[in-house]
Amino acid sequence: MSQRQSNARVLFDEAHGEAWTVRAQLARTMQPSHPEDSSYALAAAALTARDLDVAVHETGPLDAAALGGADVLVIAHPSDPAWERVVPGGTPRLSTGEIDAVVAFVAAGGGLIVLGESEQDKYGNNLNELAGRFGIHIDNENVSDYEHHRRAPHWILGDLTASASVDGVDLLAQVREACFYRATTLSLSEDSRVLARTHASASTPGAPLVAVTGYGAGRVAVLGDSDLFGDDCIGALDHEQLWVNLVHWVAAHAFRRAAVDPPAPARDTPHWATLKREVDALRLQQRADGSVDLELHDAPELRVRVAAIAGAVEGLAPLFPHQAEYLEAVVGDLGRWVASEFARPDFGPSLELFRPDRHREDGIQHLVVFPMYKQNGSREQVFEALLIGVPWPSWLADLERSRFDNATFVPVTLVDHTAGYESDCAVLFPETVSVAGTPANHFGGIFCDREASRLRATSSSAAHLLRLNLPPDAAALLGSEQLSRDAYELWDLVHDRTHSHGDLPFDPFMIRQRMPFWMYALEELRCDLTAFSESVALEREGLSIARHVQYAILFDRLFRFPIAGTRVRNYDGLGGQLLFGFLHATRRLHWTDNRLTIEWHEVAAGVLELRERIEALYRAGISRTKLQHWGAAHDLVAEFVPPASSSRWTAGVRTFPEALDPRPYIDEVLDDEFPLSLFYVSLQARLAADAEVRTPAPAAVAA
Repeated sequence: MSQRQSNARVLFDEAHGEAWTVRAQLARTMQPSHPEDSSYALAAAALTARDLDVAVHETGPLDAAALGGADVLVIAHPSDPAWERVVPGGTPRLSTGEIDAVVAFVAAGGGLIVLGESEQDKYGNNLNELAGRFGIHIDNENVSDYEHHRRAPHWILGDLTASASVDGVDLLAQVREACFYRATTLSLSEDSRVLARTHASASTPGAPLVAVTGYGAGRVAVLGDSDLFGDDCIGALDHEQLWVNLVHWVAAHAFRRAAVDPPAPARDTPHWATLKREVDALRLQQRADGSVDLELHDAPELRVRVAAIAGAVEGLAPLFPHQAEYLEAVVGDLGRWVASEFARPDFGPSLELFRPDRHREDGIQHLVVFPMYKQNGSREQVFEALLIGVPWPSWLADLERSRFDNATFVPVTLVDHTAGYESDCAVLFPETVSVAGTPANHFGGIFCDREASRLRATSSSAAHLLRLNLPPDAAALLGSEQLSRDAYELWDLVHDRTHSHGDLPFDPFMIRQRMPFWMYALEELRCDLTAFSESVALEREGLSIARHVQYAILFDRLFRFPIAGTRVRNYDGLGGQLLFGFLHATRRLHWTDNRLTIEWHEVAAGVLELRERIEALYRAGISRTKLQHWGAAHDLVAEFVPPASSSRWTAGVRTFPEALDPRPYIDEVLDDEFPLSLFYVSLQARLAADAEVRTPAPAAVAA
């Protein structure tokens, strides 16, 4: 499978006599009998497995040039050769200029991890001159603990901080135990946070072992032991998780970089400016069905406007050679619309030729001109013009080709658009286009950039307000435009495909059928839980982005979906309520002391259990009548999301006679059949207030 692009670059300094190297062959030279005691190769592999680049600074000064392009710097226990077997060729002391360069690197947003050792003073390095610039001092200790240790009193078990939340991120997420092998302690300024201390039974009780701090735009972590991330120790207890957490946290600035989109030459042309202007003017003249009332609007003026639109399309066509037939058809459909005296437009011929599914090439762009309504936006079928891009990286193409075949799925980004897409619409579907007959069904476009933006905004705010125990890699997702887009691309690929796969009942739950809205809720949730399940498997197989898909599904379902949109038969919202209710009832998440805590070790199992409950409902559906099936589905939802007190569909109240066509009973469904809980009502209000605080007031305008 093709690899994703790097999220951040981690640079290991090996030019100052470090006792550790990420180069396995060099470690074998340093320690022939036991190279694992000199190797950080597994620590480096843990990072590359998570799409982080690893590089080595081998020789020369650690100056601005050496740090250029790096996001995180790791300095692992430099030593005089008299005390350790070290990387040859360097002095363990950093020059004043090197220290200044590292401090400037951190201040500008870089991350720094410094690993000291027991009896720190004897090794001849000057790490304290560096760490001291950030308010941290590595002490000259060799801690022992005869009560809390692993195998030997000098292998002490750290007392991990109960609340290790720093800047809203839980640095000890999924870290329950860590052993420090011949460790020293740290002395700290007031600005530092302690993640682990010695136990009260230690020779130096209650002393810091791991500390972190911010400095300028960057972050620093200092540890009193370097062995815990060596090859022979990183697999013990939760050391690898601690390592990955620390690197993700100090690399936060790198994840905040904007996604790099391909150039969009069409956007800067006069033709595109004309097209946007004339389409925006035309749409204000159209009725809801796309026609124009000629008693209100001048026909000759309309013809001039449509001619300008057609001319702009023809002017843009050379930039989109792969769309030549479609754009020619658009001009033809515009001409026929004019000839019909501006009746309800029929763009079936051009829709038939609009085939982005045939051009899934990374970075390719399309021009879109249709009369259409916007899902989650205006239902008026008026003209819109879009410039869209297609992200189709090789890793996603490989998955679609080999595992999740879906010929109609097209992830897209919104390069530019007319005013109608200043809405919550995040899709481009054939069924929204104004046509005379049945629309072609060749493609389904999902705006992964728009959905990812909403994920980041809502989930970040919710995590802050709820004081969520947010893991560092999840925080990276919520800070990263590119990472969140990639997660959405994979999520949508699997979700979209799932609608036609699985043990579907005799009457598949599809959106075009009339059923109680909780049936749509279960179908959409089933597809999301399937995407989650597939992502768990992909993560085990080594696809790092799959972990972020799991986070994205959880966060959007738990935080955004339940409170987005109206409460009128909101099936996506209900799916989120059901997931929250199930995870809470099964103790995979807790709302205690006004804080939301997710059991990260258990939440995947909870998601898979709920998926199996829904799958079991589907399998049983083949033996039920339609009315029985709807009732059983209502009962499943009601087990975790209490229905409205006046519901006629609740078990024990439901008295509908069996009927071959039970659709009239849908009229008995309340608009808000499953109201929001007190938790969600409060969260909705707090998120709205938080959004007002974060949105700057408009500048005053002089009269």
